[in-house]
Amino acid sequence: MIFMKKHRILPQLALAASLAFTGFVAHAADLKGDPIAGQGKVWLCIGCHSIPDYRADYPLVYRVPILGGQNGAYIASSLAAYKKGERKHPTMRSIAASLSDQDMADLGEYYAVQSASSPNNPLK
Repeated sequence: MIFMKKHRILPQLALAASLAFTGFVAHAADLKGDPIAGQGKVWLCIGCHSIPDYRADYPLVYRVPILGGQNGAYIASSLAAYKKGERKHPTMRSIAASLSDQDMADLGEYYAVQSASSPNNPLK
């Protein structure tokens, strides 16, 4: 009897999980970053990420990457991982906690369009 109930529930759970995941992917796909909007939010980042070869030393020594030219989706997903606690740097976690999903996408796109010759932010 219990075996039969489990087999009825499992397909329903699988369907619910797939629908929830589809909704999450659709939301992430709908979110488009705006590099111009990101330019107004970049002040959160440039204090560390604009300094070549910068190393942060709290709580450990971290190499701080220059973000210009990085993939925008990667930057946004990294910020989301800090916000969720999946990445552990305390300063980045507190900054990411203050950002919305749109802010993260905007910052990602802002940095994605930067190159060595970009005039918008010479300290990429």
